[in-house]
Amino acid sequence: MKNKIIKIEPQSIAEEMDIEVGDSLLSINDKEVKDIIDYRFLMADDYVVVKIQKQNGEVWELEIEKEYDEKLGVEFESGILDSAKSCSNKCIFCFIDQLPKGMRETLYFKDDDSRLSFLQGNFVTLTNMSDDDIDRIIKYRISPINVSVQTTDLELRKKMLNNRFAGNLIERMKKLSEAGIIMNCQVVLCPGINNEKVFSKTVEDLYEFYPYVKNIAGVPVGITSFREGLFEMKAYDAESAKIEIENIKPLQDKFIKEIGAPFVRLSDEFYVLSGIPIPKTEFYGEFEQFEDGIGMIRTFRDNIDMSLNKLDENIHKSFTMVTGVLAYEEIYKAAKVLMEKSSGLKINVIKVINKFFGEKITVAGLLTGSDILKCLKESESSDYIILPANMLKSDEDIFLDDVRVTDIERELNKKVLVCDYSGEDLVDIINKYGREE
Repeated sequence: MKNKIIKIEPQSIAEEMDIEVGDSLLSINDKEVKDIIDYRFLMADDYVVVKIQKQNGEVWELEIEKEYDEKLGVEFESGILDSAKSCSNKCIFCFIDQLPKGMRETLYFKDDDSRLSFLQGNFVTLTNMSDDDIDRIIKYRISPINVSVQTTDLELRKKMLNNRFAGNLIERMKKLSEAGIIMNCQVVLCPGINNEKVFSKTVEDLYEFYPYVKNIAGVPVGITSFREGLFEMKAYDAESAKIEIENIKPLQDKFIKEIGAPFVRLSDEFYVLSGIPIPKTEFYGEFEQFEDGIGMIRTFRDNIDMSLNKLDENIHKSFTMVTGVLAYEEIYKAAKVLMEKSSGLKINVIKVINKFFGEKITVAGLLTGSDILKCLKESESSDYIILPANMLKSDEDIFLDDVRVTDIERELNKKVLVCDYSGEDLVDIINKYGREE
């Protein structure tokens, strides 16, 4: 059954109208609900007529008076009420093409769907969309959307995406900006291909669309050990990361003078690799590029500083904090600060090297349960293990290699605590479990 309902929110309109799990949504105001965008758009009114098909086949027509932005209060079996559109590109930097065989099937699906961009923050290339799709974004005010740009050199973009239609980027962004659609842009920086001067030109071109292009995130290409037969690609090192930061700084300074913000920011990885200090808090604005790995370290530092006075000074427990190579020094320094504040607290920070994907992958979010478990078995024992939430599938306790948190708990006979590593929640968790007898 299409648009099948799998959850009813307590005290919602759906519960009040006796809509049940297993029912299906047929239409709103006699218009077919093709996907989640239709649903959101059609529900945005203070009076709607909703048709529901019950599990026994009966069709109920429900007249609903509500607040304009009040939701029905249901969750659907398919998050977007449709199949996600797959990517038609063959990008030379694609991370999914570098995955080993034998992982869960969903990890190999490449989406390029504007609906997921709007709802979940996924990036889209705009190559997988018809003119009707663009018109629909404008009609339904799907904003903001996240655009994967790579370069505004359109011939180079065709080559990087391996798609002859990738050259329509500027005209499509122009149409979206003229309609008032906000865009966040990402550039996957590949040394020797679209970086340095090419990147600067891309940034200047996109600045022409400001304020509708709200910001640009520059992130380094990720390279695994499974690139056999793929485009030859270099990884960033200390020197090339330093050059990238220095190259873009004059433009950042210019934009700060003109609009009060740097407009383009590089991910934390560039600063850690190069040894250049992380920018100050005000550089990151409202931290809207956090999911791109931009400002995570600054947020962590600030939250540790602000939360330190909340730390219980009478804790007598030990914790093992797990992280990747990239964030190790930062987590280690924070652990020292916390232990100085609470003398009975012991924190052991372990750095997990990514054997699964290869040692060039240094972010904690791409560590697997098997690599983590091996390191934990070889490390000093503690009362509790703390893992960052970004290692796990959203809302589940499963790692990329299908190892579960419960597997680690069973193997080590230890309680695993999952937190955001934001600094604030770290102190809260240490307080909670550090006080236990």
